[in-house]
Amino acid sequence: MSEQQDLKQQELDQLSINALRFLAVDQVEKAKSGHPGAPLGCSPIAYLLYHKIMKHDPSDPKWIDRDRFILSNGHASALLYGALHLSGYDLPMSQLEQFRQWGSHTPGHPEYGEAPGVEVTTGPLGQGLGMAVGIATAERHLAAVYNRDTYNIVDHHTYVLCGDGDLMEGISHEVSSLAGTLALGKLIVLYDDNLISLDGPTELSFTEDVTKRFEAYHWHVQHVADGNDLVAIEDAIMKAKAETTKPSLIRVRTVIGYGSPKAGTNKVHGEALGPEATKETKKNLGWPEDKSFYVPDEARKNWDKAKLRGKDAHAEWDAEFAEYAKAYPEPSAEFVRTISAKLADGWEKKIPTFPTDKPMATRNAGQAVMQAIEKVVPELFGGAADLTASTKTIFKDSPSFHVDPAGRNVFFGVREFGMCAMVNGMAAHGGLIPFGSTFFTFSDYCRSALRMAALMSVHSLFIFTHDSVGLGEDGPTHQPIEHLMSLRAIPQLTDFRPADANETASCWQLALERKSPSFMALSRQDLPTIDAGVAQAGARKGAYEVSSNGKDIILIATGSEVSLIVKAAEELKAAGINATVVSMPSFKIYDEQDDAYKAKLMPEGTPKLAVEAGATLGWYKYVGHNGGVIGLDRFGASAPGPIALDKLGINVANVVAHAKKLVKK
Repeated sequence: MSEQQDLKQQELDQLSINALRFLAVDQVEKAKSGHPGAPLGCSPIAYLLYHKIMKHDPSDPKWIDRDRFILSNGHASALLYGALHLSGYDLPMSQLEQFRQWGSHTPGHPEYGEAPGVEVTTGPLGQGLGMAVGIATAERHLAAVYNRDTYNIVDHHTYVLCGDGDLMEGISHEVSSLAGTLALGKLIVLYDDNLISLDGPTELSFTEDVTKRFEAYHWHVQHVADGNDLVAIEDAIMKAKAETTKPSLIRVRTVIGYGSPKAGTNKVHGEALGPEATKETKKNLGWPEDKSFYVPDEARKNWDKAKLRGKDAHAEWDAEFAEYAKAYPEPSAEFVRTISAKLADGWEKKIPTFPTDKPMATRNAGQAVMQAIEKVVPELFGGAADLTASTKTIFKDSPSFHVDPAGRNVFFGVREFGMCAMVNGMAAHGGLIPFGSTFFTFSDYCRSALRMAALMSVHSLFIFTHDSVGLGEDGPTHQPIEHLMSLRAIPQLTDFRPADANETASCWQLALERKSPSFMALSRQDLPTIDAGVAQAGARKGAYEVSSNGKDIILIATGSEVSLIVKAAEELKAAGINATVVSMPSFKIYDEQDDAYKAKLMPEGTPKLAVEAGATLGWYKYVGHNGGVIGLDRFGASAPGPIALDKLGINVANVVAHAKKLVKK
């Protein structure tokens, strides 16, 4: 390229970058809210990625072998929407003009499923980085499973743009540490190092040496001194791509609010520039001051090259996959099936049933189900937060992912929040049904990730064990109380608390079939086993009749308390009170049933008593104001499990006494 051509290209690059900058500024200005600072500073990075470096096809945003871009600092959403629009995704200018408005596809923070090209929901800082680590993990695993010889049908990078806030959050430490251990060489994080946070200079609260920190995590680390230096940024990204054994951090020194009169200050972080400052910013950067949502023809044509480049890359992949399918028909068919989120035909026939003569902890039943379906659901992938021996969530015949990337067992370490965010990233990637596991009480650590799973409605599975005070001697720090009701309150998250081994098997089947996020609360202690025909069919309704002597009263319970109310019903019968026993393994699934089923199972006017070793809040929806609830609105105690339950009133005598009072009413 001649000097004149080079100069012309530089001018075209700057014109295209400024088009992106001012689309972001105009979005925020029209909405009168948003974050213009990061887009003004980071537009050169986004331009390089979307226009030149990333492998992506705007005409097919779900192409499985695309590079992924994660905007972890999701408040800079106007930058992402502008880049998607200019790259040719189906996000018209009219949507940018409706930024942050009711019904638009351009919400204040990126939301999965709203705008095409948005890979995950971000906004709660640090979680985008966590999900990106999960995405990179999924890529590495699927590549190890499906690539053959010269056929690299899974071969893509995960790019992240993050800010100081992301790296302050504890989750960033969790996932970055693990990413280094797992040697995720196709993960490239660009750190917007602008020295400003919302409250002021980062020196107020963030003075660590980020470079040394990530080097200690076993990352490849580089520094770019000028966020407007396209050559230096591109060179750093190319070096990062060449480093295949370590994830990469590129620390880019940018100027927040670049070009504006508020540049370099926290005043440009989280509010619109205002009319006068907007005009001055446009003047400073040589942009028409009187035009909004303006893209010069030259810039538009330049950005359009991303569409052509993407189509060519996609076509090359299609041709390679066609050859791969001929050479390797079985793995190619499985690959197509899994990325289409379809379970194998007849897989459910492997779901085990359990005999009634053998009590079993539901955590052990879960392990038995996993082992039974391991080969027919090869997309099931995950692990525990350093608790596989306790949560029983391990494939005994599969290697560890960190030893062999084709292995299905991920040892997340004591990183509950990071684990669950990674699971969400794996689910969003596609081709896997990922799970993470820990003790139920530690769901507190990762609640925000569970909420993100629900908000995105991705197929994330969360397996929690040690589900009540029945776990015993570990005491109240480890005994969940409010957790069931707290998680049941999250929209679009399916709850499962099975009463026995056969319900557990049915809950696992439902969790895999529903293709949406769910959690299981499983017992440490052994529980009596219900007849498989009754339990497995009944659990599919969310609540069902276990036994009935009549309907003087209906006793309702979940989990380990179902066997307790079965015994209570027997004592009530001896006292002349006929009780129906209802197991309710899933509030959400029961709520989805039709009114006729609900009216038959729990008719109005019949006294109802609910029993659950957890918070009582929420049960009155089902038992009514005249019903009763036996639960725990206090913390537990350290004692052997049966004693703890008995002393806290979760016992047959208490159930019988309450039932008698309700029947007399």
